[in-house]
Amino acid sequence: MEINDFHLSYCSNIHPGESWEATFENLKKYIPEVKERLDVDKSFGIGLRLSHEASLVLEKADQLSKFKDWLKSENAYVFTLNGFPYGDFHRTTVKDQVHFPDWTTTDRRDYTIRSFRILAQLLPQGQDGGISTSPISYRHWFKSETALNVGMETATQHLLEVVAELVELKKQTGKSLHLDIEPEPDGILENSDEMIWLFSDWLLPIGKPWLAKKLDISEDKAEEILKEHIQVCYDVCHFAIVYEKPADTFAKFEKAGIKIGKIQISAALKVMIPAEPEARDLVKLKLLPFEESTYLHQVVARKKDGSLVSYSDLPEALKILNTTDEEEWRIHFHVPVFLDNYGALASTQDQISIVLNEILKNPTLTNHLEVETYTWEVLPEDTRLSLGESISRELEWVINKMK
Repeated sequence: MEINDFHLSYCSNIHPGESWEATFENLKKYIPEVKERLDVDKSFGIGLRLSHEASLVLEKADQLSKFKDWLKSENAYVFTLNGFPYGDFHRTTVKDQVHFPDWTTTDRRDYTIRSFRILAQLLPQGQDGGISTSPISYRHWFKSETALNVGMETATQHLLEVVAELVELKKQTGKSLHLDIEPEPDGILENSDEMIWLFSDWLLPIGKPWLAKKLDISEDKAEEILKEHIQVCYDVCHFAIVYEKPADTFAKFEKAGIKIGKIQISAALKVMIPAEPEARDLVKLKLLPFEESTYLHQVVARKKDGSLVSYSDLPEALKILNTTDEEEWRIHFHVPVFLDNYGALASTQDQISIVLNEILKNPTLTNHLEVETYTWEVLPEDTRLSLGESISRELEWVINKMK
């Protein structure tokens, strides 16, 4: 839905199911319910999660036509896709495989191009559209600097081929589409400095001459095109986990000329480590329900001197909880955005408020907002609501913050 000139929705990766049939059934079930709960009478924006499997079906003309007809009947529109998870994302062990296939593969490139072709047909005229994607790959898969450099060269070429496709789609449709790369803890790109490094060390040095030659344009124009079609997905949870201050991050991206295609509104778990052993035992007890086998729950700890220590998953961090000198943990667990504490645990909800205040002061930062809480099925039972109520409550909280 539009609010203060922003497009706001929730990401449909909250719904289980990888097939287009399952995805469409969930949309038909929950979009009308959420609209009714929020009393929305204007056009309702959808943040569509489209798996590889679903994209192969939806690209067919008859399926696209049926979906377009349904969007029209529901007074709804699609403005953004989540193209990060390629395959199974629910009710199975995902962990680091959420990055597979990564940007070193043609599978990731082809899936992304296919998704953009679909989005170009769904996106209303006069709007820009974006697809969020993996931060290149999972860093622990690369065992040497040489392996990383080889991977980055291949990934950069695949990203450039997507850009060339987006240039052609813009010629055909008049619509500006952007790939929104989403930094994440333990991704090759996990913070603002590494996102800027992608541009400064890879995309621009390799991409400017490549695009200039391919499109018969100047390298200055090639840089402009690159920065139009490759942008950042700023996931509030992810940047909070690495302790970045939103205003500083936004300023760094602006200085580098990097645009923010989408802000994903999400909250991480936050824990202040108490000094007393008994209190630490209580914290550990409270964290155990969040130690589950589906997703990676990376932990970034802050020490008294401000230095950071990373753990690839929550169980690894819990092993040292009783002896650590760390003061705070931030945990990659997309908890409900409308809650700021869970008894002995807290969330980074305050970071969402700061981000929303920043974009209200400077609306040119982005116009795409997407609530992304996808872990409802693995949350402790006392934090769960019905899915329709949960989605509505999250959106309502954001809307009230933006008034």
